[in-house]
Amino acid sequence: MTTSTPGGPRADGRAHDQLRPVVIQRGWSAHAEGSALISFGGTKVLCTASFTGGVPRWLTGKGKGWVTAEYAMLPRATNTRNDRESIKGRVGGRTHEISRLIGRALRSVVDMKALGENTIVIDCDVLQADGGTRTAAITGAYVALADAIEWGRAKGLVGRNAKVLIDSVAAISVGIIDGEPMLDLAYVEDVRAETDMNVVVTGRGLFVEVQGTAEGAPFDKRELDALLDLGVAGCADLRERQAAVLSAERG
Repeated sequence: MTTSTPGGPRADGRAHDQLRPVVIQRGWSAHAEGSALISFGGTKVLCTASFTGGVPRWLTGKGKGWVTAEYAMLPRATNTRNDRESIKGRVGGRTHEISRLIGRALRSVVDMKALGENTIVIDCDVLQADGGTRTAAITGAYVALADAIEWGRAKGLVGRNAKVLIDSVAAISVGIIDGEPMLDLAYVEDVRAETDMNVVVTGRGLFVEVQGTAEGAPFDKRELDALLDLGVAGCADLRERQAAVLSAERG
């Protein structure tokens, strides 16, 4: 998507409906059952998927699996150092919120019965933050999840013909800056956006979650529709990139 929009290009030269450079390095971790290092421009997130037999106690005996996620930022992921939350002795509200969002997004495309009584834990660690860390995490986590499921299949822990993944999922940020809807906000854009929104969309174009807030002036339905259209198109682009990575031989 590189069409021009009113108002001219952005600070980094992108059109308003253009993603930052996206790179997905599949199988980045030598130890995890599934992994991907994903970059949305300057934002870099390492996503690992750990496959384990068994499920939480409340699911035992129900013939269903479970997928959950944890999100964290390294101390120098940003331009100033932040203490590790483990040292503080508590996990912050933002971290909890994003962890739950990632888990919900991934569970929306998994058939838990087909997964069987197995658990997949996704860890998303932000190595470098430049806006859109949660959306990059969801997009990369899907690739790691897909590989972890195939690892379980190869080990006989998942049925050979079981269709565990029923769809794909990706996420992207959108916002209104100087009155113009824009896709995939970098940090310098995010901090001055009049409206900021994260959109999570399945491969079929269905919404899993929409998180939007007017940081400045309230937005109307026309602007909301424009943002959602941008988000759906951006996620469709990401879906193609995920598919291309997963169809290639694992490096």
